[in-house]
Amino acid sequence: MNRSYYQNTTDNFLIEDTNSIFGQLAKNHQHDLEDQQKNAWLKQIDFLKSCLKNIQGNLYFEFSIPRMGKRVDNILISNNFIFVIEFKVGDNHYTKDAQYQTIDYCLDLLNFHEGSHDKTIIPILVATKAPNETSNIQSAIRLDNCILCNADNFESTLKNILANQTAAQNINASDWEISTYKPTPTIIEAAQALYKGHNVQEISRSDSGAINLSRTAKAINNIIENAKAKKQKSICFLTGVPGAGKTLAGLNIANERLKADESEHSVFLSGNGPLVDVLREALTRDSVATAKENGDKLKRTDAEREAKAFIQNIHHFRDDNLKTEKAPIEKVVVFDEAQRAWQKEQVSKFMKTKKGIEDFEMSEPEYLISVMNRHEDWCTIVCLIGGGQEINTGEAGVSEWIESLKQKYSDWNIYYSDKILSEKTTYLNDEVLLNWLQINGNKETDLHLAVSIRSFRSEKIALFVQYVLENQSEQAKYVFDSFKDNYPIFLTRNLKTAKKWLKQKAKGTERIGVVASSGGRRLRADGIDVKNEIEPANWFLNGKDDVRSSYYLEEIATEFDIQGLEIDFTCVAWDINLYQDNNKWNYQNFKGSKWQNVNQDSAKKYLLNSYRVLLTRARQGIIIFIPEVDNTDTTRPKEYYDKTFEYFKQCGLTII
Repeated sequence: MNRSYYQNTTDNFLIEDTNSIFGQLAKNHQHDLEDQQKNAWLKQIDFLKSCLKNIQGNLYFEFSIPRMGKRVDNILISNNFIFVIEFKVGDNHYTKDAQYQTIDYCLDLLNFHEGSHDKTIIPILVATKAPNETSNIQSAIRLDNCILCNADNFESTLKNILANQTAAQNINASDWEISTYKPTPTIIEAAQALYKGHNVQEISRSDSGAINLSRTAKAINNIIENAKAKKQKSICFLTGVPGAGKTLAGLNIANERLKADESEHSVFLSGNGPLVDVLREALTRDSVATAKENGDKLKRTDAEREAKAFIQNIHHFRDDNLKTEKAPIEKVVVFDEAQRAWQKEQVSKFMKTKKGIEDFEMSEPEYLISVMNRHEDWCTIVCLIGGGQEINTGEAGVSEWIESLKQKYSDWNIYYSDKILSEKTTYLNDEVLLNWLQINGNKETDLHLAVSIRSFRSEKIALFVQYVLENQSEQAKYVFDSFKDNYPIFLTRNLKTAKKWLKQKAKGTERIGVVASSGGRRLRADGIDVKNEIEPANWFLNGKDDVRSSYYLEEIATEFDIQGLEIDFTCVAWDINLYQDNNKWNYQNFKGSKWQNVNQDSAKKYLLNSYRVLLTRARQGIIIFIPEVDNTDTTRPKEYYDKTFEYFKQCGLTII
C-alpha cells in the first residue's frame, strides 16, 4: 500500500500530463476536495515541473505521517538526500509554525522510518512570495533549522546542495518506499490519530522487539464479542510496564467499539484528571483545526462535546451513576490506571465529606463493577493496570478489584494477564486472592505489554529505573551502559546547565519541561515551586511563545500532572524528600518549616513510585538536577544532597 497519493521518478513526472497527476491526487484524497486544495496541488505540480528538469530522483506527493495525523506536501529523493518539502503557496513570509512542522516531518522519518534512519534528511520550506533568505545547509542537515526558499531560488538551492554533496551511496528509492514505518507516538498524538480514523497498526510499532498492540486489541475484542454473543458479563485486566502502551491500547479499544456498533456506547474512563483534560483539549483543538483545513465548519463547543463523550473522568462517571439505579448507556468501559481506584475507607470518607452520603460501604472497584452489573444482558470492563504506579493515599491496587469479584461478582468472566501471577510484588501480593484468581479466572498472555514504547530510543529505561529505586547501583550502571549512546541521562548540580541542555537537545516542536516530586518543597530555593499548580492542557499543548507551556521551563509539572503522559526531554529536579544514605533510600515529608521522617510503608511506596513516574516520562533523554547546597540553610543539609548525587554517579551517569 502506497503511503503517498502520488509517486514517480522525476523523469516520468516531468513528462506526465498535469491532469493525470492531479487525477491521482484527487482519487486518493479521503475528504471533499475544496478549491483551495485543488489550486494548491495544481500550482505545486507546475512549480515542480519547472524546477526539477535537470534533477534526477523520485518524487512523492502527500506522504503520510500517521503518527502526526498529517501528510508531507512533497518528498524528493535525489542522490543520497531526502528532501522534505513543505509548500506555502502565495505566502510572503516563513512562519515559525511552518518551519517547526517541516522539521517535525523530518524527525518522524529519521526516528521511525527504517529506510530513513541513517540518511541525510533536509527540511525545505517554500513560501513562494517570501523574500530571499540565507540558509545554513549544515544547520538544516542537523535539523536545527529549515532551508528557506521562494519561487525564484528553490531550483538553484536544490542544485547547490546536490552539487556540494560528499561522496555517499545513493538511496535506493524502491527499498526506501517499502521499508518499515515503526512509529511510537505520544499518547496525545495517538489519541488524535485514532480519533481521526487511523488504526493502531498504522501508529504503533510492529517489530519483533515490541509487543504487537494489535494482538492485545484482538484478544480484548474477542473477550467483548464473546460476552456479547453469550450475553455474559466480563472483566479483563491488561498489565504492562511503564510506557508499554496501556493507555494507547485502551483508547484503541474504546474507539474501535464505537465504530463496531454505535449502540454499544463504549467510553474511555480515567481518574487521572490532567490526562483527561489534556486529551480532551488536544482532540478538541485538532478536530477544529482539521475541519478548518478541510473547508468545513465545526464549532469548538461541538468538538468539545464529542471529545467529552469519548474520554470521561471516572469520578464524573461515578457521580452520575449515584443519581440513578438504571444501567449506564455504555456497554464497554475502559478504566485507565485501574490500580489507582480508591479503597473503601477513602471512598467512604469522600462520600461523607463531599457528597453528604453516610455509610457508603463500597470500594471504588466494587462500586464501578456494581454499576456495570446493572445491565441485564452483557457488558465488558477493561482494566488497565500499571505496576508500581500507585502514588496517592488510598489507592487500592489490583487486590481490591479481585476481592470485589470474589465476594460479590464471582459469576463474572474474568480474564487476566499472566504477569499478575508471576510478578506478585508488582501487581497482586496476596496468596489467597492469587489462588482464587487462578481457579476462577482465565489467563491470557496477550493481556500483558512487556516492552516500553514510550522511549523509542531505548526499551530498557524502566529496568534501569527499577534498579535505581531498588538500590542496585551496579545493575543500574550495567543497564545504563547498554543504552546511554541512544538515550542520554545526565547529572548536574546547576539548574541553568540543565535548562540549557534541554534547549540544545530539542528540535522542531519536540517538547521539553522541568518535572519534580510534589513533595520536593525545598526546591523552592532554586525557583522550583511544586505547590504552584499548573494547567496541564496549557503545559502540554501550548507553543513556545506561551509562558504557561512546558517550553518556557518556568512552570513545574509534578507526578500528578504528568502521570500517563510524556514529553521528549525532561529535567527531573530531585529534592531530599527521597535521599540516599547508607546505600538505602530515606523518606521525608516537609511540614511547616522542617522535614519529618516518613515511617508508614504505604507512604514510602507512594513516594518511591512518584519518582518512578518522574523518571519514566521522557521519550528521548533526561537530565537530573540535584541542587548544590551549603549548610547555611538547615532545611537543606548538604550531606543528603551530596550522597544522593554520589549514588547517581555510581549508577553510571555522566556529570555536566
